[in-house]
Amino acid sequence: MTSSPSGLPPKKAKPSRALQFAVAGSVILMIAAGAMFYFASQAAQKKRIANGGNETVVTIHAKNCEPNALTVPAGKNAFRIVNASKRAVEWEILDGVLVIEERENIAPGLSQIINANLQPGDYAITCGLLSNPRGTLHVTPTAESDAAAKARPSMVAFIGPLSEYRVYLSTQSSALIRAVNDLQQAIASGDLNAAQQAYAPARAAYQRIAPAAQRLAELDNAINARADYFEKREQDSGFSGFHRIEFGLFSQKSVEGLTPVVQKLQSDLAALKTQLLAQSIAPEQLASMVVRNIRSLAEIRSNGEEERYSHIDLTGFAANLQGTRKVIDLLRPLLAKTSGDVLKKIDEAATALDDQLLTLKTGDGFTPYDQVTNEQRKQIADKAKALADALEGIDPALGLTGL
Repeated sequence: MTSSPSGLPPKKAKPSRALQFAVAGSVILMIAAGAMFYFASQAAQKKRIANGGNETVVTIHAKNCEPNALTVPAGKNAFRIVNASKRAVEWEILDGVLVIEERENIAPGLSQIINANLQPGDYAITCGLLSNPRGTLHVTPTAESDAAAKARPSMVAFIGPLSEYRVYLSTQSSALIRAVNDLQQAIASGDLNAAQQAYAPARAAYQRIAPAAQRLAELDNAINARADYFEKREQDSGFSGFHRIEFGLFSQKSVEGLTPVVQKLQSDLAALKTQLLAQSIAPEQLASMVVRNIRSLAEIRSNGEEERYSHIDLTGFAANLQGTRKVIDLLRPLLAKTSGDVLKKIDEAATALDDQLLTLKTGDGFTPYDQVTNEQRKQIADKAKALADALEGIDPALGLTGL
């Protein structure tokens, strides 16, 4: 150790002012980060409380889910789906062949929450890619679920709307089959332009009944699944249905190899019509399925993923709205009697979305979606979300909550 001239040890140099500021800044950042974590934790806790305090975490890996067997109480449940794979994935709750709840397009490394009001029973859960094994979900009864079952309102008032909706599904399914027959004939003739022109009407026909069709998991996957949900994407042998035809017509610009694909689509659509008429729809499902469809438009499909090769997304959005308005009109007499304010809010939201879509109408259809600006897409998403939120008011207004 060196000594100062006085023989005393040298004084330690004081830290520079810049270093002092840096240390102080680090402390402030640590405090701020801690505060942000605290408030984020509080917000998450509030969400868990709002969902009945139940939040079940499910992690999706490349080939399986963890856990893949779940047990939860009946009533409101929140499932946090964590995507630990390298692909955008979906997670569904199935009651037999019917989709109860789902969340699509969960990005790699992120998580999303599915809120589900579940009745007692045993369900299946899908897990990412369509080739992955399914899991199980067991829902146990509670005092609240037993009381809700006893308090179920009379179904007499819903007989008319449900019967009329069944007729609507029948007529629209027939129109869909005719439209796909036109598409098949164009493909069989080798006329690429005619096939491209026939694709949009066929898609619109499907999107009008999509809320009901999407309840049928296996058929909807065969008819409407995007390439993302197959291991080899567009090159996967399981990739079929509308989007395989769309890929051929608009990306490969060829009808080659599409004849067996469209023939299988015709067979699947015939089965779809049969199943739509065979499956019963509970009153509370009539509104919830259009809510799910419109919310999917707002949160996922408004970014252009649905019709990524043909860019006819707006045609599908308009058809979704037509199908939703059919359900609104069927329930209108019931809502008008007891919940005029709810009906007014729904009509205003539906008109706002319709007006937004009409701004992009052209003489022979709609503006291609790859020419729609980000701001216009956001406006569509915002108005679709507002409509979905308004539609959420139907079941409470008609006494169908808690079932």
